[in-house]
Amino acid sequence: MKGNTTDGSFVRFDRVQKSYDGETLVVKDLNLEIAKGEFLTMLGPSGSGKTTCLMMLAGFETATHGDILLNGVSINNIPPHKRGIGMVFQNYALFPHMTVAENLSFPLEVRKIGKSEREQKVARALDMVEMGEFGGRRPAQLSGGQQQRIALARALVFEPELVLMDEPLGALDKQLREKMQFEITDLAHRLGITVVYVTHDQTEALTMSDQVAVFNDGRIQQLAAPDALYEAPENSFVAQFIGENNTMYGTVQNVSGEMAQVKLDGGEVIDCKRVNVNNAGERTCVSIRPERVELNIGRLPQGAHTLTAEVLEFIYMGDVFRTRLRVGDNDNFIVKTRNAVDQVRLKPGTQVKIGWMPEDCRALDA
Repeated sequence: MKGNTTDGSFVRFDRVQKSYDGETLVVKDLNLEIAKGEFLTMLGPSGSGKTTCLMMLAGFETATHGDILLNGVSINNIPPHKRGIGMVFQNYALFPHMTVAENLSFPLEVRKIGKSEREQKVARALDMVEMGEFGGRRPAQLSGGQQQRIALARALVFEPELVLMDEPLGALDKQLREKMQFEITDLAHRLGITVVYVTHDQTEALTMSDQVAVFNDGRIQQLAAPDALYEAPENSFVAQFIGENNTMYGTVQNVSGEMAQVKLDGGEVIDCKRVNVNNAGERTCVSIRPERVELNIGRLPQGAHTLTAEVLEFIYMGDVFRTRLRVGDNDNFIVKTRNAVDQVRLKPGTQVKIGWMPEDCRALDA
């Protein structure tokens, strides 16, 4: 699986496997290429293998099989401190007995950089994260957001080409987390550094990344740009894991070119985009995003599917209304509509017509 690169990859996992007990593989035959200057996020549930991949790249874990290459050179046998990689963790990992400036100076001292150059680099890194005034303070005198900025500055102070981040914003509150997401992405692009970022937060992955690798069960399920991942999931795991999704089960009636006709378990027959089905008789899981479904079918162009549904819940969420419907045998079919002047507030028990375009609905693996 490859990032958007024509000039060779900067980071490459080549058939990498990892087992802790010699039997169970937590990372299975991983092939991944990351271009220079790319912001790649490894996203997945706990135990999916994403953090293990990051730790192997950092050098804190050893691959059981395969090669990890940096700039075309295998780094399997290079110790962590000689890989020249910046690291940012969720718990900041700052030295409490040192001032902020001393924390930033430490990685430069290890690299035997002279005092005056160290001071220049520390000042520049602190300015980068807008913490220039805080060099004399200790970590305990800083808020969580300030500590995370210092941890970021420390990862950047020796000007690495590659920075690894493991759930770095997990401990911050929602508002601060969103602000830091923007700051980290902006900084990475401005400096032209390559970032490999690990999170289980889908929103974080979608808003920050150039490419997202979705992990499950030790494998990459899909590698794509955020919009492609959301709009065109390649399998039912990705469709369910990324964003909110409506799932309906059925059996393929026939297949024609890019489309498949599916008979839903509730009896309705619908046309869908054919993604993971090949033949009539196959079971399939049909996926459609809540915002692609219309409650006002008058707005839909010709060729749309329409079904009858029963309103179970109508929830006001500020910018959107979230309607939960019974569609066939599915009691958890969600429609999201923009908070518009003409939106009628629907009462539970009301029968409504809903509709969508066949190409917005995907026939995935069962």
